[in-house]
Amino acid sequence: AAVDIQPACLGLYCGRTVLLVNGSVETYGDCGVCPRGQRTDDNKICRECTGSPDRYDWLYLGFMAMLPLVLHWFFIEWYSGKKSSSALLQHITALLECSIAAVVTLLVSDPVGSLHIRSCRVKKLSDWYTMLYNPSPDYITTVHCTHEAVYPLYTIVFIYYAFCLVLMMLLRPLLVKKIACGLGKSDRFRSIYAALYFFPILTVLQAVGGGLLYYAFPYIILVLSLVTLAVYMSASEVESFKDLLVRKKRLVVLFSHWLLHAYGIISISKLDKLEQDLPLLALVPAPALFYLMTAKYTEPSRILSEGGNGH
Repeated sequence: AAVDIQPACLGLYCGRTVLLVNGSVETYGDCGVCPRGQRTDDNKICRECTGSPDRYDWLYLGFMAMLPLVLHWFFIEWYSGKKSSSALLQHITALLECSIAAVVTLLVSDPVGSLHIRSCRVKKLSDWYTMLYNPSPDYITTVHCTHEAVYPLYTIVFIYYAFCLVLMMLLRPLLVKKIACGLGKSDRFRSIYAALYFFPILTVLQAVGGGLLYYAFPYIILVLSLVTLAVYMSASEVESFKDLLVRKKRLVVLFSHWLLHAYGIISISKLDKLEQDLPLLALVPAPALFYLMTAKYTEPSRILSEGGNGH
């Protein structure tokens, strides 16, 4: 019997699309880029992604969804001022915007109209950067095989950011104009202007460092939450549990950081073994407790006074 021998399909991510299926016989096209929603198998054939994101994938998407929300809250708090009573309502509006954007993003993703998404499994870091692996068989012409091998973890973040930006521009200016009476005209929209800066930055961050963030985000969460908690408690001059109870806002910030700590620990452990991983959540309050117990010994004025007395 004659065997149809085709030239080898070069490149790490180049594959042949299935043109026709006749029973158990498949007819393949030329070696090239796989269509969106497909990636190559071990035999260099483009296969449709039929899996679902695993727990770690969802945690990664949750992290990327939290980034604009946390930045919204930070800049709203930064620019609202102490006299303004509109900050809480703006915080709620930002949460509403990001929540609606997340739901709409899931609904428009394949399969359309469902909160479930179809995805390809991430195998290694290079899956995020297929554009770097286009082969040049004769060292002159390049075969372009760039496609989303991690479908849809790469592009779904851009879609989410786009919906966040559109919803913010539709909802926030009207809200701020009506309720931000305690602020001057130039200060009312500063949190919105800040978002117009950080959304392009987040987009570039995902475009360039999406794969690195995928593997590093649990550690980024832990480090940033520890640093920001220490900076906040230091700036707020919190030195004891009594100082925390004076203002409810400080408790809200503390519990928010604890939630981030827990999210980071869950992302690292993936909760594969509940009996081993769940006790790790008991470490969540440890950094704050350590800070409160040691803050009085590291007060700069106390150190300077004791140093002066020593001389």
